[in-house]
Amino acid sequence: MGKNKFYAVVKGHRPGIYDEWFGARGAEANVRGFAGARYKGFASRREAEAWFNELSADRQTALPGMPAVGRGVSSRRPKPVVKAPPDKPDVADQRSVIVYTDGGCSKNPGPGGYGVVLLYGDSRKELSGGYARTTNNRMELTACIKGLEALEQKCPVTVFCDSQYVVNGIEKGWARRWKRNNWKRNKTDMAENSDLWSKLLDLCEKHDVTFRWVRGHDGNTENERCDQLAVEMTRRGELPTDCGYNEK
Repeated sequence: MGKNKFYAVVKGHRPGIYDEWFGARGAEANVRGFAGARYKGFASRREAEAWFNELSADRQTALPGMPAVGRGVSSRRPKPVVKAPPDKPDVADQRSVIVYTDGGCSKNPGPGGYGVVLLYGDSRKELSGGYARTTNNRMELTACIKGLEALEQKCPVTVFCDSQYVVNGIEKGWARRWKRNNWKRNKTDMAENSDLWSKLLDLCEKHDVTFRWVRGHDGNTENERCDQLAVEMTRRGELPTDCGYNEK
């Protein structure tokens, strides 16, 4: 396309706002081969978002207990790519709110960010945030917490996460055991990130949550999007303080 800097894709493989046309993450790849694709280029992000929101407003639906899809994020759900079984979630997942998460730091510890994608039926929501100084594990945990906190009503949830630290901490019962032992991993060592583990355990009680591990940087569409959101946050200036980390 011409001199436009932002592209709004209302109908395509992955609707949304794009700041480039070509490339794997560009708008062109998300409309190529899509029957009835609808998109338009704009000189500013504000114009792109206004056009996108106007055309997609009548299609927005909310996740259970969650506000309608936010600015610049399509309510049209792309087909999730999950490795087991290949390319799609199983029948149980289709009855659940699906949450993809990722978090990380630039250096560890260092500036950190998290990204979350929530999917339910035709509804989609993206969340992101970060801290000036934190750790990879704290950002992985925070991503899961923020995703579950977005759901106000009790519902079945499947969380896809590429952190074995988080997935095993819940599914293998490590975190619950640490909590019973006053956050001691063993007789001498304290469990790290107990403030976040405590929040996550409370949210798992509120909802019917299953955690599944997904390999990072392995072509999983939504995991890659979460990674992109997290990296973007680590590069922002003036991030808030992770008080839980500073208290360690």
